[in-house]
Amino acid sequence: MGETIYNLAFDFGASSGRMILSKYADGKIELEELHRFSNDPVRIGKNFYWDTFRLYHELKQGLKKAAARKLPIKSLAIDTWGVDYALLDKDGNIIGNPINYRDDRTIGVIDEVGKIVPLKEIYASTGIQFMNFNTIFQLYADKKMRPDIYEKADRLLFMPELFGYLLTGKKYNEYTMASTGELLNAKTRDWDFDLIKRAGLRTDIFGELVQPATIIGDLLPEVTEETGLSGVKVIAVGSHDTASAVAGTPLFDKDAVFLSCGTWSLMGMELDEPILTDESFKYNYTNEGGVEGKIRYLKNINGLWIMQNLRKNWCEFEGEVSFPDIIRASREAARKDFVIDPNDPRFTAPYNMMKEVIGYCEEHGQGTPEGLGEIAMAIYNGLTQEYGKVVRELEHLTGKNVPCINMVGGGIQDKLLCELTAKNTGKKVVAGPIEGSVLGNITMQLKALGAIKDREEGRKIISNSFPQEIHMPEA
Repeated sequence: MGETIYNLAFDFGASSGRMILSKYADGKIELEELHRFSNDPVRIGKNFYWDTFRLYHELKQGLKKAAARKLPIKSLAIDTWGVDYALLDKDGNIIGNPINYRDDRTIGVIDEVGKIVPLKEIYASTGIQFMNFNTIFQLYADKKMRPDIYEKADRLLFMPELFGYLLTGKKYNEYTMASTGELLNAKTRDWDFDLIKRAGLRTDIFGELVQPATIIGDLLPEVTEETGLSGVKVIAVGSHDTASAVAGTPLFDKDAVFLSCGTWSLMGMELDEPILTDESFKYNYTNEGGVEGKIRYLKNINGLWIMQNLRKNWCEFEGEVSFPDIIRASREAARKDFVIDPNDPRFTAPYNMMKEVIGYCEEHGQGTPEGLGEIAMAIYNGLTQEYGKVVRELEHLTGKNVPCINMVGGGIQDKLLCELTAKNTGKKVVAGPIEGSVLGNITMQLKALGAIKDREEGRKIISNSFPQEIHMPEA
């Protein structure tokens, strides 16, 4: 029997976060959730902020719970959503609370930046899908709308790096996270300072990039004193949660498509090199950084955020309802042909998602969805038909024949979503594991500690540790 290794993975999603304890022994991983908490952005005036200090408080609450277990925990790592950041002054203080990517200050900024640097040239370097909340556009908006904060900034830290800094005192930027911001050269895998200068932005706030599976440092003495946890290394993993999710996906085939289903749906393929063609630009695909130098060639699709907000609004206006209730109502719906475009801007951050889904269907000549099931079916159909469209585009852009779709993330607990994904893509769906991001996070920690060799060994361990369920398309 080999050594038993304990690690902690903090996985921050856009709506909730959790801390997971991992036990690795005899070639298998076991997971235990020690701490879970909501992630509730806050509107202050015209802006939409992350409740950053409460999230850090919750992180430390998790560390206290881990310390109480009195286990020889070797390391921890943090992954979060992409693009968002904190700005620090020369004394290391946070200046200006991090703004949520759904804030509307960046509306129209893509066109403004495109007049300075042609968008086709930006894509030819970065290979990143144009979305108004990408870091390059947020920084441009900060320069205009928060000039005092922008000018006083000494360093930019993305969200997982911010939490890592608060734990260790070490400032760093991690490659996979930085790649989400449309600030890196996709070929060199480093900051594109020429592009940053051309966009009129500062180059001195960015640090040297570290790769996943890099040991950052130890917990600060004050963190150890407060939490009771000691002897733990903080490791940079694929700190963008999708980078960790892909690393934690036991891909069925080298040409398989991954689909990480959570607040967002991230769908794509793992490639050796970026695709920066005019067609890729036209289809607006992204070339984000993956672990071990891979490229995550994918499309961002508005995901279960829509369903989460439908449930929230239904509970507010119609009465308490659970996700199993929504699934059951959808299966029993009289009409199952309603469909929305999940990428329509109206579904980004509305006050009433239920009203927006109904309005979309009416405005597009589909009639009025009645009841919870018909409204939910419009969302299910919209998401899974979009998955089918993306699969066809991926086959065209890569020249590969996709044999199956590997689904990971919390969305795979929804069997109806998995079934409709198989039906509307025409592909076999292999669902599992649920904890894709956590497992990718853990396996990169194990690599950093020398316990495993690489991501492929990690994927084999994951496949042997957790079940997968197959859903076949209809004949």
